[in-house]
Amino acid sequence: MKTVCLYFQVHQPWRLKKYRFFNMGKDHNYLDDLQNRAIMQKVARQCYLPMNALLLKLIKENKSKFRCSFSITGSAIEQMKAFAPEVLESFKELAATGCVEFLAETYSHSLASLASKEDFEEQVKLHVNLIKKEFGVKPTAFRNTELIYSDEIGAMVAGMGFRTMLAEGAKHVLGWKSPNYVYANAIDQKLRLLLRNYKLSDDIAFRFSNRSWDQWPLTADKYVGWLASEDTPGEVINLFMDYETFGEHQTADTGIFEFMRALPKAILAKKNGLEFATVTEAAKKHQPVAVLHCPHVMSWADEERDVTAWLGNELQNEAFSKLYAQKEKVKALKSPDFDYVWSFMQTSDHFYYMATKWLSDGDVHSYFNPYDSAYDAFINYMNVLSDFIIELDKALAVKNAKKA
Repeated sequence: MKTVCLYFQVHQPWRLKKYRFFNMGKDHNYLDDLQNRAIMQKVARQCYLPMNALLLKLIKENKSKFRCSFSITGSAIEQMKAFAPEVLESFKELAATGCVEFLAETYSHSLASLASKEDFEEQVKLHVNLIKKEFGVKPTAFRNTELIYSDEIGAMVAGMGFRTMLAEGAKHVLGWKSPNYVYANAIDQKLRLLLRNYKLSDDIAFRFSNRSWDQWPLTADKYVGWLASEDTPGEVINLFMDYETFGEHQTADTGIFEFMRALPKAILAKKNGLEFATVTEAAKKHQPVAVLHCPHVMSWADEERDVTAWLGNELQNEAFSKLYAQKEKVKALKSPDFDYVWSFMQTSDHFYYMATKWLSDGDVHSYFNPYDSAYDAFINYMNVLSDFIIELDKALAVKNAKKA
């Protein structure tokens, strides 16, 4: 029997307001409160609330045989609390069913795993504590920001006590191998890896409403036919996608909710030989078939499946380096206010907005981008960062003067 592992990523960044050079030294409120509120409430209406209600119904209707997994970033939970508390309550209802697993990740959806082991571990610890507090469960499986993974990152994750991690089923890493099996980390083989089947995931996440796609319209029966088919060999089919696919990227009028409503029943039909499992359940049920060798960092982004979406040009690298150069100062200050800004400034979205990749992936980058250009995104971010550094240095000077 093949296992279907459905995983959803929930994330909302804290968006920065337009912050000009002349704001520096005067204005230390960096966030665009109006935009953050408006976007969270819009996505809550269009995606989170209707989709959570649907999943709850599907769990009940299918007598707990329908199971899925989530990871929700710290910044998304903060915004739910501030602007849409009913969304957080609806996630808690899902947690209470016992059919939904919540994964750990970096608190602020950051690139900390590419910066330093210490930062990475700190952010993960913060996120684990948040999930425990909000949902009453300690995560045992891990997904890194944007499925960023390498042998070394996997070993760090295993070192934090996780036994399962998600990664991209990237062709350049897998070669002839299939993503539809459990693999093991090359350095610490106790860490099991579930690899995203990007074709079947993207059929829902990206191609669902594309009328020029030769498989449009996609029905649940047709899709399940692909999953059950001998043309999809393997033991576990990992369907990983942004939760905002439902109702936001694929709007309600595309039929995405009807598709999702019909999917569990079609999958669970006896003739198909399919079952649902959460991430941890899937990793426990199936033994790793091989070690996955991934010496270079990969992700689920863009055609290259690497990290050039965030660190692919000079603007991004300069901003990233300057941010992480402040690490020791923030640590020395031990101030909750500065820690908070430090956290949201690490969010990977800020670097994504600075991308200059405008080929096949350009439309995806522009869809998620509130700035007119990569340069605008860079200037705005650097203005905020510069003010943060000025204030950080001032606060440290005061602290050191008191010591003296």
